[in-house]
Parts: sequence; structure tokens; C-alpha cells
Amino acid sequence: MRPMEQISVDQDRLGALYTQLGEAGAEDVVCRALEDLARRLTQCEQHFRDAAWADLQKSARSLIAISDQIGMADLAKVARDVGQCVTNNDATALAATLSRLFRIGERSLTAIWDIDEMPE
Repeated sequence: MRPMEQISVDQDRLGALYTQLGEAGAEDVVCRALEDLARRLTQCEQHFRDAAWADLQKSARSLIAISDQIGMADLAKVARDVGQCVTNNDATALAATLSRLFRIGERSLTAIWDIDEMPE
């Protein structure tokens, strides 16, 4: 059984980017953010495997900042939870929370391009 996570994109945040930067500028920011998110998620997985806790926490903080920038509050929240698990030195919770981070991350990366999610 694979849990399905509800994903939402803050359309107000995304709309504000489009208003501020124009369509081309906002799309550039979003594309770069998505690339960064994918890279950071991969780094989180590697840091976990290497037991590089400080690096994992740093990557999670980066995920928070990038996610917040483009309206991915769900992803930012779970990345905060990952950081808290590292701080608490709770390996079991960390493994479970990282699994959730990867599920939400995967779905978030595709959700932002869903035509219904894009600002008009």
C-alpha cells in the first residue's frame, strides 16, 4: 500500500510571482525552483543514506525556502518536520518523515504544472 498525499499549490503566492515578474520571469523562477527542489530532494536521500545529519538538515532548510517561494506549503511543512526529526535525533520518525517528504515532493513537482493549478 502506498499512501497518497494531498497536494496543494498556493495560487495566491504563484499569482503574485506572475504579477511581480511577468509571465516569462515567473516561469523562469518556477523552473529554476523546481530544478532546485528536485536536486535538494535527491541530496536529502543521499545525506540520509550517509548519515550526514547536518547536511540533511541544511538541505531540508533549503527545501523550505524554495517551497515557500513558489507556494508549496505542504512540501515546506514536511521539510520542517524532517529538520525537527534530525534535531530530536529520532531515527524512526526521520525515516517515516523522509518517506513522506519524497512522496509529497514527487507530487508537488508535477502538481505545479497542472493547468488547473496555474494562475490565470
